[in-house]
Amino acid sequence: MDFKRDGNWNISFAGAGFLSLYYVGMTQCLQEHAPRLLLGTKRFYGTSSGALHAVFLICGMSADFCSCTLELSKVVNRLRLGILHPAYTPMDHFKQKMQSCLPDNIHILASQRLGISLTRLSDGKNVIVTNFTSRDELIQAMVCAIFLPVYSGVIPPEFRGKRYIDGALSNNLLFKNDKSTITVSPFPGKQDICPQIQLVHTHDLNIFKICNKKLFMAYLALVPPSVEVVADICRQGYLDTLRYLEKQGLTKKPILCSLTSKAPPSPAEGAQDSGCNQEGKAGLTLNWAVPNVLVKDVPNFEQLSPALEAALRKACMRKPGLWAHFWQSGSGKVLTYLLLPCTFPVEYVYFQSKRVVAWLPDAPADLRWMQGQLRSLAHVLYSRTKTQLLRAVSFKFQ
Repeated sequence: MDFKRDGNWNISFAGAGFLSLYYVGMTQCLQEHAPRLLLGTKRFYGTSSGALHAVFLICGMSADFCSCTLELSKVVNRLRLGILHPAYTPMDHFKQKMQSCLPDNIHILASQRLGISLTRLSDGKNVIVTNFTSRDELIQAMVCAIFLPVYSGVIPPEFRGKRYIDGALSNNLLFKNDKSTITVSPFPGKQDICPQIQLVHTHDLNIFKICNKKLFMAYLALVPPSVEVVADICRQGYLDTLRYLEKQGLTKKPILCSLTSKAPPSPAEGAQDSGCNQEGKAGLTLNWAVPNVLVKDVPNFEQLSPALEAALRKACMRKPGLWAHFWQSGSGKVLTYLLLPCTFPVEYVYFQSKRVVAWLPDAPADLRWMQGQLRSLAHVLYSRTKTQLLRAVSFKFQ
């Protein structure tokens, strides 16, 4: 990839759910070691939570995305029923955060520089939206981008007169085979920036062992582990991005070798690839055998990135106080489960009532859509039944 001319490359973020904090570490690494890689990017593509991070990245608010995701992770870990609790409303959480944080001109900043992946509900095809006429329209597109049926709600949101859902259901990583696009994902694979091994193992979650890797990674994206584990995923994003920069020769010195106490490779150990020299002429570049460094190999991450470490510690900080400490203790958790048969019905009625009140402005349009869906279903059933009856009658008379 030619990094000498701005606008020659794009960055594509995969949908990752709660594991998207990996992108915050990646962004922080680029800002510290290769800021031109961010400034010279032609367009940021994103799917689901990857698109959400791209929006915050364009307006320079990656730290707000970090705190927003960790706050929701804390909520899930605090609720005794987790994502099944009626108080868990991820769509409302992210929508309120976007309404309060995104600047008024975000649609101007994002137009032609942001690509949001959506799945059109009518035919299941992937749609990439790159132009936005207003701030509210961009937020509505983001609501569609992160809407996962059943998990996020029942009625899909509307955008420009059509219903859309999470883009990950049709294409989780845009332009993954495009040589001019830097692909990023917190899942191990063949992406440009990704972990070399699985970041979180089943024993970290204290649950039964899941054999299917894809099912396990999908579980991690939807049901967050502890806040500390999610923060480590963010740190790993920083290290994997640094590894990519060193492989591309975009850093001044081999930092990862010093972290692993290994001597930097000599030019003889590098693999020669055809490329261009600093003057842009044909020549040879060296592709170093950069070591793969994990978070556990870095005892003091603050020395590597003080800003990122300070932000993560602040976001992971739990509420002080004796009462909060009691509810987080083993005795408090046991008491919460014992009181659950009494408290859950009240909480269910309360939170469901809030949802109904919030839904009332959109109720007419949603009811019309459901009516249309029922009519279409009835028409399909009638057509199929009629066809089968005609076939049976014609066969009988033959």
